[in-house]
Amino acid sequence: MQTIEADYLVVGAGAMGMAFVDTLITETDATVVLVDRNDQPGGHWLTAYPFVRLHQPSAYYGVNSRRLGNDSIDASGWNEGFYELAGGSEVVAYYDTVMRQHLLPSGRVTYFPMSEYLADVDGAARIRTLGGGDYRVEVRRRTVDATYLSVIVPSMRPPLYDVADGVTCIPPNGLPRAPVHDRYVIVGAGKTAMDSCSWLMRHGIAPKRITWIKPRESWVLDRAVVQPGHQFARRVLADFSAQSRAIKQATSIDDLYLKLEKFGCLMRIDETVEPTMYRCAILSQAELENLRLITDVVRMGHVRSVEPGRIALDDGTLDTDPSALYVDCTGDGIGLREATPVFSPGAITLQSVRTCQPAFSAAVTARIEAMDADDDTKNDYCWPVEHPTNPIDWLTMSVAFNHNQLRWFDDPELMAWLNRARLNAVSHMQSGDEDAAAGAAVVAPRLRAANEKLEELLSSTRLNSAGTPS
Repeated sequence: MQTIEADYLVVGAGAMGMAFVDTLITETDATVVLVDRNDQPGGHWLTAYPFVRLHQPSAYYGVNSRRLGNDSIDASGWNEGFYELAGGSEVVAYYDTVMRQHLLPSGRVTYFPMSEYLADVDGAARIRTLGGGDYRVEVRRRTVDATYLSVIVPSMRPPLYDVADGVTCIPPNGLPRAPVHDRYVIVGAGKTAMDSCSWLMRHGIAPKRITWIKPRESWVLDRAVVQPGHQFARRVLADFSAQSRAIKQATSIDDLYLKLEKFGCLMRIDETVEPTMYRCAILSQAELENLRLITDVVRMGHVRSVEPGRIALDDGTLDTDPSALYVDCTGDGIGLREATPVFSPGAITLQSVRTCQPAFSAAVTARIEAMDADDDTKNDYCWPVEHPTNPIDWLTMSVAFNHNQLRWFDDPELMAWLNRARLNAVSHMQSGDEDAAAGAAVVAPRLRAANEKLEELLSSTRLNSAGTPS
């Protein structure tokens, strides 16, 4: 067995692993062994459906050292007027280029694709390659888990419900190759289902030919408020002010959601149904309006089984066209794992430290790892921001990230780095350190006030759930 040494062993070459390694080798002289099960970097993007695109602008996705896309604004389509959204194949090619043209040429990254990370043995990690070769890795500093927030997409596993013979049920990956059907049944309420419905309509399938099974209604974000560039700065800042105003005025958590919707901070496809889901999905107004054209929406819980002409759901059965094409869009997306300290002796567990920004979070974690500080201090910079699933998570995410941002404001060196970081959405709206300092002076008091109120609302909910009057 061959033995190799490195300062860091990074497990997983997906979006978070790549962003972490990119920043680590830029900010330090560390050596890295990067191991991944796939034959090239990119993580879940390698198995995503072919028409997938980023929710957020390409301008702040990927790694810090290399631009993704051309920073152009779309002139047509449902994203017209907004910054480009990279497609899946573009993202995969991008990560391959980052590996070949930046990480490997550094001479400090050793990459093991198509390999398994095995449990530590005798104080050292082991890697097993596709060909059966074993390597012993002596890690001088830390092992970095970039797979903790594992992403599960429909193509990675069969449907979680029974599908009888005679029923055609495919993941979204199969849609572009599927023959035309008179009826399409979309199963799932998240962004994958929204994308699949939109794809069908963009290709001429009338909304009346689509049945959409939605176990839950979701809150979504308006893409207009997550745009980079100075031309969008006023709209983005207006959204931040609206959030602050909604939080200040809210008398309860339910009232907060209504005010966030009233002020344009949150949206929903069906305004008559109370959302019970929030997963950071982002839509343009054009996408939202087109999805509202689908009127055959089934709200009878989760699918239990499908047979020709019949669907069994939690709350009953539904007769359907026996020849319908079912598109399974169910899945967890970013895995729902319990938050754990990011920094621990000999280990880093990558998690989001900003709301719904995993790539940025991994990069800033690497920058904080480069600081001369103990783990307690580093963890105070990096409270995990758990990925949301329920509406109340909007509050808990905000509290955690606001804490992190306030902590970063107190560190001039870190703020100087953040103000120049490509992955930092805020950096795209600033013209220099003076502009950034002025913005921080305005934002910090609002974040403190917001957290005090959000903690108050959350405490009230905890008391009520325990049966104690608020």
